[in-house]
Amino acid sequence: MRYKLLGRSGLRVSELCLGTMTFGETWGWGASKAESKKMFDFFANAGGNFIDTSVNYTDGTSEEFLGDFLKADRDHFVVATKYTLTKPDNPDPNGGGNSRKNMMKSVEKSLKRLKTDHIDLYYLHMWDYMTPVEEVVRGLDDLVRQGKVNYVAFSDTPDHIVAEANTRADLMGWSRFLGMQIPYSLLDRAVERSIIPMANHWEMTVLPWGLLEAGILTGKFLKPVKSSTRLNSQKLKLSEKSVKVVKEVEAVSKEVGKPMSQVAINWVRQHPNTQMIPILGARSVKQLKDNMASNEWKLTDEQYKRLDEVSAIDMGFPHNFLLGNRYVYGATFDKIDGRRA
Repeated sequence: MRYKLLGRSGLRVSELCLGTMTFGETWGWGASKAESKKMFDFFANAGGNFIDTSVNYTDGTSEEFLGDFLKADRDHFVVATKYTLTKPDNPDPNGGGNSRKNMMKSVEKSLKRLKTDHIDLYYLHMWDYMTPVEEVVRGLDDLVRQGKVNYVAFSDTPDHIVAEANTRADLMGWSRFLGMQIPYSLLDRAVERSIIPMANHWEMTVLPWGLLEAGILTGKFLKPVKSSTRLNSQKLKLSEKSVKVVKEVEAVSKEVGKPMSQVAINWVRQHPNTQMIPILGARSVKQLKDNMASNEWKLTDEQYKRLDEVSAIDMGFPHNFLLGNRYVYGATFDKIDGRRA
């Protein structure tokens, strides 16, 4: 395991992050406490120190499990959690959202469940399109000044909101945002149009989730399956392009003798122009072992380029207007007037 600085900070985190949305069976799927402990121990023994959870994951079970697992050596780990979301049937009108009220209530709930006096990285989980940006930024900075939170970050939020938040933080001397958690995979590259460039501009680490697209990039749908299987290719209705992407992942997998899941993860992990720390989610220690083995090898430049080209998206305006077909985000950059495009 190697370590990276998180965003524009001195915080050292492992190059892979353990996602714990699967810790607990409250939502009808996921891992038992015993299996969750096995995953936690395997990740820690492999050198992983970066753990991701949320106040709402498995209705709080995820944080409760982690609180028990962390007791033996809390200070060794970089623990990240989030606030915003709540149960759909919560009758409290302030039970969710980005408001200061929900923020302060949620952080206390997370601290109690995690059995700790501080959270290393606190995310706004999802933008609510209601709360003023300054309310969020000031509230999170107050948590940092109180010592309940060390660093702050965004998840699933429009780029213009994050840019305003960091601008306000810089102008007011408040805590800047270090990371941006987003969905990103070979089958979902929409964030390349604006969110990833924004993160690069503000020196934010990108923390991608959904790397395997619910197992599609593991090649499950390519195999003969029963009609009742939810990964049946006809039920998925994959586009022609998506099928080509999955088959290219399969081709590279055969070349390197590694699982398709590791090929898909490494395409994200090896992004040449952005600091990426993939968030790995698993329901068993076997799945986690397989996914973590991705950091033991790398795609060649030629393999990366093939995957990049087959999954490329139309960048749209202003990228195509300004740079035409010379602009390929995440792959090679042509030179214009002696400068990198």
